[in-house]
Amino acid sequence: MTEVYYAEDDEAIAKFVKEYLDQQGFRVAVFGTAADVKRALRSHIPAIVLIDWNLPDGRGSDLCRWIRAKSADLPILFLTVRGDPHDIVAGFQYGADDYVVKPFELAVLHSRMLALLRRSQRAEETKLFCDDIMLDKEKTAVFCRQEEIAVSWPEYHLLLLLMENKGKTITRKQLLEQVWDNNGNYVNDNTLTVAMKRLREKLHHPPCLKTIRSFGYRMEDTI
Repeated sequence: MTEVYYAEDDEAIAKFVKEYLDQQGFRVAVFGTAADVKRALRSHIPAIVLIDWNLPDGRGSDLCRWIRAKSADLPILFLTVRGDPHDIVAGFQYGADDYVVKPFELAVLHSRMLALLRRSQRAEETKLFCDDIMLDKEKTAVFCRQEEIAVSWPEYHLLLLLMENKGKTITRKQLLEQVWDNNGNYVNDNTLTVAMKRLREKLHHPPCLKTIRSFGYRMEDTI
């Protein structure tokens, strides 16, 4: 089920939108303040965020900018009564992906959300995620907590194999064969142990990278 975070302090509007989106198969969590949204985002990232411009503890534009600094790819849609061209332009400048002015048709909001999610899904096809770790296959780059991490070629391929098979245990033999033997390099079992140790250190010892004793390794989300 597609998760939605919705920042809206008007309970009547929030209920109206939530009930409709729930019927369309979304799971909507409503937050009355920017602080509540930030707290929720620190522990879990939804598929899309809807933001009202005026919130009790600040402007939606500041919240949008805060979210964008934390996540470059999370779809953000403004849902606000402020329809002045200056406000709309500012919304996009703060990092929003779309802007819907109240009053609005719920079917139109639904269509705009689906369009954003389709674009986001296409982008994610080249990106793999596990907790705070992101691997960008297009850039051949690894990120942890939004910071790019310098990894060696074997370390990159170790992480790639584990993230492509997230939730599955990969044996040590499989990793040795696919990362090293495919390149015609003979290595012993200790090579994998050393490479995994260095990779863990670079990624700040992530709990999502698990050792399955006497067997192999597995990556799985923990938050």
